[in-house]
Amino acid sequence: MKCVILQPIDRRGLDILTEGGVEPVLAPSTDLEVLAPLLAGAEAAITRNWGFPPAAFDLAPALRVLGVHGTGTDRVAMDIARARGIPVVTTPGANAQSVAEHALGLMLAVARGIPVSDRAMQAGDYDFRERFRGVELSGLCLGLWGWGKISQLFAPMARALGMRVLVQSTHADPAALAAEGYEMARDVGDLLARSDVLSLHGRPGPIPVLGPAEIAAMRPGAILVNTGRGALVDEAALAEALRAGRIFGAGLDVFTREPLPDDSPLYDCPRLIMTPHVGGSTEAALIRTASTVARGVLAALRGQG
Repeated sequence: MKCVILQPIDRRGLDILTEGGVEPVLAPSTDLEVLAPLLAGAEAAITRNWGFPPAAFDLAPALRVLGVHGTGTDRVAMDIARARGIPVVTTPGANAQSVAEHALGLMLAVARGIPVSDRAMQAGDYDFRERFRGVELSGLCLGLWGWGKISQLFAPMARALGMRVLVQSTHADPAALAAEGYEMARDVGDLLARSDVLSLHGRPGPIPVLGPAEIAAMRPGAILVNTGRGALVDEAALAEALRAGRIFGAGLDVFTREPLPDDSPLYDCPRLIMTPHVGGSTEAALIRTASTVARGVLAALRGQG
């Protein structure tokens, strides 16, 4: 059996496939012409952020299982997978610790101006210290939109800094939150009105959670962190709010289009820190994710799970 690896994964995942009797075949690119001969006889494939569009399914008539190195399936033609009875294996929680730590890092970096302070020092501008005023996070409210594994790991990190934690979720148990020392927001409006730092962790719907009206409703001087999905935020509205100084700053690891296009309104925004979707890119997380997706693919090929 052959499994096409559309984008690189950690060697541990490849070893698990090989030990399970499946030959991993590394695709040199995701160009469909390059993929065509590789997918033609493949019974399995593993993708990362490229996804698996309809044209890829057309190239893989023997496909029995698709593995996703991560949790997002928004770039996978799920309707085709369901219609053909092809299970799509994801890796929920495998990179949660690393993403939660990245969210913490973005929050701290924005609040304390760490990247811009470094650039000032590199330029010999020691007087920057007289101009910059950061944000002390202790005593402030961290608002979490979504209550999955990443939020549940991020919350105690923030509380260790002395922050209060407010959660908005359609499935979290208010009593369970209260028992952990957290509070449930009534709705998104309540979350926006009370959050000094707002961190997004849920899955996007048909429209952004933070559109122009919602960004306008954020607390003056608030900080936004997004390690969830780029589609959660109206990027033009965020850029406008940053340039107008209506919020203090933002830290983004995900974007509506990746790579970020040249005409993105986010370039050169003040107090905006951007990272190229690397929240889960730690050695530990990449090993866990590759191992988890490989085991899931093997199980599906064996008719298990």
